[in-house]
Amino acid sequence: MIRLLIFSIWLVFHPVHVSLMSIDYEPEGKLFNIFLKIYFDDFLLDSGLGAGGGDKLVFQDSDEFTRVYLTDYVNEKVRIMINGVPVKTELGKIDLSDNELRMNLSFGSEAKVRSITVKNQIMTSIYSDQANMLIVKVNDFEEGARLTALETEKTFDIQ
Repeated sequence: MIRLLIFSIWLVFHPVHVSLMSIDYEPEGKLFNIFLKIYFDDFLLDSGLGAGGGDKLVFQDSDEFTRVYLTDYVNEKVRIMINGVPVKTELGKIDLSDNELRMNLSFGSEAKVRSITVKNQIMTSIYSDQANMLIVKVNDFEEGARLTALETEKTFDIQ
């Protein structure tokens, strides 16, 4: 239900600056799967590449420069802590179409998940109206949040 609401908001808002992120915990593999969707033109500005910088990126899984650049961007702009311990994400599948950049990322966690803190600063330094929509799902816990340029961080206490 909450995912449908977030997706609906996503479709309505591109003149307003928005990103969408979901973090899902897979207990069997002790793995967090992350989906991140941002508009490519906004990404180019926020990453420092500028409007014409997209020519430097090649959206094929085998392009190492693009994979490293995107991974570094996400790990710089999005800080995730599990039980107070920072983690780094690894880039999986990437896709660019219709000005939408979609990335699948992941990281492992051996500990029992008690809390997740997410600090999302995607485009917050360039757009005062930035909305970074976030959904966190761990086992039976599911909660969403709207992070902004003024409120970039949220801690989720997992019961």
